[in-house]
Amino acid sequence: MTRALIVDESRTAGASMGPVQLGFMDKSIEREDYLPCFVAGVISREKLPAFERMLWRACRGNVFLRQAMIESPLEDPTNASDQLKTRVKKICEGFRATLYPCPEAPADRREMAMGVMTRIEDLNTVLGQTQDHRHRVLVAAAKNLKNWFVKVRKIKAIYHTLNLFNLDVTQKCLIAECWVPLLDIETIQLALRRGTERSGSSVPPILNRMQTFENPPTYNRTNKFTKAFQALIDAYGVASYREMNPAPYTIITFPFLFAVMFGDLGHGAIMALFGLWMIRKEKGLAAQKTDNEIWNIFFGGRYIIFLMGVFSMYTGMIYNDIFSKSLNIFGSHWHVTYNKSTVWNNTYLQLSPATSDYEGTPYPFGMDPIWQVASSNKIVFQNAYKMKISIIFGVLHMIFGVIMSWHNHTYFRNRLSLIYEFIPQLIFLVLLFFYMVLLMFIKWNRYEATNKFPFTEACAPSILITFIDMVLFKESKAHDNCPVYMYWGQQFFQTVFVVVALGCIPVMLLGKPIKIMQARKLANVQPITGSSDAEVGALPNGGAGGHHDEEEMSEIFIHQGIHTIEYVLGSVSHTASYLRLWALSLAHAQLAEVLWNMVLALGLNKEGPIGGIFLTVVFAFWAILTVGILVLMEGLSAFLHTLRLHWVEFQSKFYLGQGYAFMPFSFDNIIENGGTATGETD
Repeated sequence: MTRALIVDESRTAGASMGPVQLGFMDKSIEREDYLPCFVAGVISREKLPAFERMLWRACRGNVFLRQAMIESPLEDPTNASDQLKTRVKKICEGFRATLYPCPEAPADRREMAMGVMTRIEDLNTVLGQTQDHRHRVLVAAAKNLKNWFVKVRKIKAIYHTLNLFNLDVTQKCLIAECWVPLLDIETIQLALRRGTERSGSSVPPILNRMQTFENPPTYNRTNKFTKAFQALIDAYGVASYREMNPAPYTIITFPFLFAVMFGDLGHGAIMALFGLWMIRKEKGLAAQKTDNEIWNIFFGGRYIIFLMGVFSMYTGMIYNDIFSKSLNIFGSHWHVTYNKSTVWNNTYLQLSPATSDYEGTPYPFGMDPIWQVASSNKIVFQNAYKMKISIIFGVLHMIFGVIMSWHNHTYFRNRLSLIYEFIPQLIFLVLLFFYMVLLMFIKWNRYEATNKFPFTEACAPSILITFIDMVLFKESKAHDNCPVYMYWGQQFFQTVFVVVALGCIPVMLLGKPIKIMQARKLANVQPITGSSDAEVGALPNGGAGGHHDEEEMSEIFIHQGIHTIEYVLGSVSHTASYLRLWALSLAHAQLAEVLWNMVLALGLNKEGPIGGIFLTVVFAFWAILTVGILVLMEGLSAFLHTLRLHWVEFQSKFYLGQGYAFMPFSFDNIIENGGTATGETD
């Protein structure tokens, strides 16, 4: 009897009832050699009644069915694997997987594996040879990669520029208009001639100068030293064509005003050494291209940092301040005649310059080192000294800015601005604020402790009170029977100065608009000639004054009123703004002293081997704080304040910065920036 097993899927999936065994025989065959045909299998018990009825009806009763219960679960591994295989294939097809044949016979599988290994070895050999060949090609190409980049960028810039040309009506040549520096015309002609010869062209290029009414761009020639200072000015605004450029003067005034606030020989030396290191290594550092913006700013301003450090060393020697201590090079000119117990026990003891303790001659250079050890009146002395020098430098700086406007007015032939703006502005600033500076020098030279009454230091008047009384037309009050004024006729001169200065205000306010209005009335009677354009203040080439012919008179009066109010009130506020030189200088000195006394002094007070180790640790901590706070943070603060003094207090007197920069066609800039001639990038 032959048997076959049928696996019921519901059973393998967890049917509730066990399978049964069944068999049937075809009774319709009536032959002598009849052999019964059996089919054996399993089916779920719950499906058995329906299965039996279906067999009886389909086979018309010619089937014999016998069933038996199977207690243990029975599965057909062959059919299960086929079904799982079918399911896996369908899932692989859904995920677009690649299927490979795998023979069932072990011998066939070994043969196929050997073939696959052989093909893999052949492919590895080919890939290795390809990798070696590619490496050799890339190494050879890497030698020319930089040159290829340069050539591609040059060609791109050339074609980009050629696309800006206009085609001639004859369609045989290209015409372009461009700005060219006058000093470079001969160089450009030689370059065009050389290009014609090298290209073998039969048509020579033609370069002609044109007349135009457009405002030319501003081109300031710089080198690696002046480039950073010019960048500071251009950050405020690019100068109009032929407008006075403050960058050459900024090279000196910027680091000097910075040093007034940052005056310390030690801190200045650290900054100067850092700038000098970048200058000495500039070729190697410039070759190392980096995207670190902070480093690029430091490296771009290496010459500014170096000069700021050098000037800070100079002012540090003037203040005689190095890490909050003094250098006693020439010996103090103060001598203590008191005994040791008096000096140590009396905290309010002061040295009088009127007695024999003082030699009568000042310290040869800078401040006497004895002021560094003064406890109660050190800050008082430095406060008065630094406040006065900040006012002196500020007034001189502003007067220099007003004088710079004279060059703009004379070059652009702006006679109205010269007469009704420059002259009253200069008179107003000199008669009020420069006179205050003169009073400081008079006070320093006239009053001294060794002089006789009434020119002793006790009778020295306050400059601030004198200036306030002068502006308010008040008579200064005497104290301790001292004379009120420092020289004969002081009240009369001060009254005249204030009256003349106040008289300059209506001249600045109404002078220029009235003259323009009169010139326009004359223009209705007779045509305005070229010379009269200068009379009404019209500036060719867009100079530092603008055109007034197209403005309404109301707008001119309003603009002049704003300009006058801004200058008059600005003269007071700008003078006070220079007191930041005094404030930051005192703050820097006090921070350095606090850092020394509260950090480094802790290690200096320890003795013995343990004290040496402790001093090393404390010194490292003090050095980190010195560089991080006093050099970096204080240096950045002083830099920003100095920048403000130049942009607002100095440049506002003469500089408008309403022009646009000249963008030359330069292969160096194109290669460095990686763009086209107009600044476009890839």
